[in-house]
Amino acid sequence: MTATPLSDSVNPNPVKPDAARERDRWTASADAWDRWADPMADLADKLNRPLLDAAGLAEGDRLLDLASGAGEPALSAARRAGPGGLVVGSDLVPGMMAGAVRRSRGVDGPAPAFTAADMTALPFADAAFDRVTCRFGIMFVPAVEAALREVRRVLRPGGKAAFMVWGPRAGNGLFAEIGDVVAAHLGEDGSLDPLFRFAEPGLLADAMRGSGFEQSAETDLTPVRKAPAGQPFWRAALDMSFGHRLGGLDRERRGALEADIARRFDAQAVDGIVPVPSHARIVVGW
Repeated sequence: MTATPLSDSVNPNPVKPDAARERDRWTASADAWDRWADPMADLADKLNRPLLDAAGLAEGDRLLDLASGAGEPALSAARRAGPGGLVVGSDLVPGMMAGAVRRSRGVDGPAPAFTAADMTALPFADAAFDRVTCRFGIMFVPAVEAALREVRRVLRPGGKAAFMVWGPRAGNGLFAEIGDVVAAHLGEDGSLDPLFRFAEPGLLADAMRGSGFEQSAETDLTPVRKAPAGQPFWRAALDMSFGHRLGGLDRERRGALEADIARRFDAQAVDGIVPVPSHARIVVGW
């Protein structure tokens, strides 16, 4: 199953230098995303469900998922759209989708199609989709206005686009603590800055309206995860967010960094449980 029937033609424009840098970053992290996709599936689904609800995805819909990575939420969306619908997952980095393709072979029922695509030059016809979703991806696009215009173009009239982004760094304990330790060991390189590009309320909604969306709405999600002290519950976030910086570390330096992360979280434990707050935001446009 491929996305070809939806395409007018693949845009021949070369990837911009900034996008190329992002592609290098995620290419270096692709193995980590594949490795953690299955262990993180239940946690991912807790984020997928409200995003798909916000998009209004129903059986029979045609949905495009941007920045699908290892398949989230495209795999969940395919189950909801059913055999009468169509879900296409895309990512700038083909290697990031290796896990998604692998996982799609083992699903019962409809499976998404997956194709490489630059958000700023989507290879799909006008009004090809009923819904567009993007979970934690839009903030990494250098030319965000161009990407949002493309999303508006491929949506049918009356269709919805739903984006999930992170709220403030201070409200996301996992990233805040890990980021501080990585910076202390390896220096600050701004790796986490793009994650919080749309942390300010209304910022992405304003960008969407400026790119052709007539209306928008946003909802905040602030769950607190209860993680067991003494367990490396933080390792997936470390690998997936900082894989591009960790590859060259020897065992001793990696061990020292991880020990510091463990000490930070263990110091926050109450009765053997570490509270890990998170803050995400869903922004919908139509």
